[in-house]
Amino acid sequence: MSLESVKQYFKDKNLPYQIIEMEQSTATVELAAKAIGVEPALIAKTMAFKLKDRNILILSEGDSKVDNKKFKDYFHTKAKMLNADEVLDFTGHPVGGVCPFGLRTQMDIYLDESLKKFEYVYPAAGSCNSAVKLTPKEISAITLGTWINVCK
Repeated sequence: MSLESVKQYFKDKNLPYQIIEMEQSTATVELAAKAIGVEPALIAKTMAFKLKDRNILILSEGDSKVDNKKFKDYFHTKAKMLNADEVLDFTGHPVGGVCPFGLRTQMDIYLDESLKKFEYVYPAAGSCNSAVKLTPKEISAITLGTWINVCK
């Protein structure tokens, strides 16, 4: 159902992007990179965090990690990821398919600066075997995401 919500989101917004559906799993950065045939850095991973007053999503390059100090400096709280059940409840997408499109609930989207160095990246598309090829500018325009620097 989650993949369908992303397809509907793109249709409702008249977005011309092609969702890539694969036979093999894309549930991790490594699996997605192998399935698509790109370096892991080109997978735009989407991470869900719990702040004091809301839940957020952060997209970053596939092989980066959240820098706890940068996160705390920006959000004024420790980085605490949502658990798998919370991710599904808030996003409507399972872990391994989380993306900033077709969300069940409104969430603020943050885009790590690490994405800007690539011509294209591949975020998931709502399922554990899908992706979509987008430029960082396209992701920014679609999500109205805020650019931040919280990864290393």
